[in-house]
Parts: sequence; C-alpha cells; structure tokens
Amino acid sequence: MKDYSGCTDEELIIRLRDGENSITDFIMEKYKDLVRSKAKSMYILGADTEDLIQEGMIGLFKAVRDYDCGRDASFHTFAELCVSRQMYTAVRASGRKKHSPLNGYISLYGNGSDDNDETPLMNILSSVDGGNPETMVIDRENLENLERAIEEQLSQMEKEVLDLHMTGMSYTEIAKVLGRDLKSTDNALQRIRTKLKKYVLPH
Repeated sequence: MKDYSGCTDEELIIRLRDGENSITDFIMEKYKDLVRSKAKSMYILGADTEDLIQEGMIGLFKAVRDYDCGRDASFHTFAELCVSRQMYTAVRASGRKKHSPLNGYISLYGNGSDDNDETPLMNILSSVDGGNPETMVIDRENLENLERAIEEQLSQMEKEVLDLHMTGMSYTEIAKVLGRDLKSTDNALQRIRTKLKKYVLPH
C-alpha cells in the first residue's frame, strides 16, 4: 500500500477525487482504530462488537465517498459522525436495543464535555447510597423501576438520546448523530433527568 502519511486527509480526498483510487485503502486502514474505539462505546447498547466494526467500516467508506472539503468540517470530524451514525442506525434497526447494562459495571454516565448540567445523569441513576462511579450497580428493584420508567415515560427521541448518552457522547455529539439541533437535544437530556430521577432516588 502506498504511504500517504505526509498528506492531510483533505489533500488525500482531493487527490482521490482526481482518480488516485489507492487512497481509499490508505484512509480505511488509517481510521480502523477509530472504528474499533467507537464500536467499544456502542457495545453498551447490546450489539455484537464485530458487527459494529463492520457497520463502522461502512460508515467510514461513506465518509470517504461523501466528504466535501468546501462544505464539511475536518475529515476526521466528518468520519466520526458517519461511523457513529452508521453504527447507531444498525443497532436501532436490529431491534436489540437493551438497557440491561445498567445492571453491571458502568462508567459512562458522566457529563459530556459540553454538558453544563451540574448533576450528571450517572449520579441521578446511582443507588441510594451513592455507589462507586467506576463500578455503579443498581439494585434489582431500582433497576426494574428504572427500566419500566425508560419504556413508559420516555419519548422515542428521549430513548434515543439516552442510548447515545450511555455510550459517553456529549449532547453536541448526540445532536449530530440524531440530526437534531443542540437545544432540543439538551432539552431532552434535562427531561430524561427529571423523569428518571424520582424512580431511583430516595424520597
């Protein structure tokens, strides 16, 4: 494989558009670790890691195909969006969306870097005694109450936002994946906190 490491991604895309087709293989290889990293975070939604990697590579290929140097952000940012969106679409389509990871070890409920709310969702969902943020465990009764609340109290959009928040995404990243504006995504997170808080905190 030809080494293009001295070129920026944007330069490579321009050369690819000019017919240098070997660049596609180089970019796919360059970004495979990004795909694997995204697959690890999305795994919490219940999908098979290898399936997610395959979907992520499809998303990466679409990024290479569709990237517009004059319109889009950096290729890296555009590729992240395409990979995440492809994986999440696959998880949703599979019908295997699960909230069972709440019953295990979770360290993904902290605030995203852009989330200004002072109470992380993880703290709201933690057990009565607080729990270790690195190994949060919700007791069976609270887990059942929480799962029921998720299914009955949250709208479809709120469930989607919660799913992606569970993977550690900030609300700006969630907005990009779901194709929503920042305000509606942030509002959805606030509603989720309000709706779920009463099911897991002492009265």
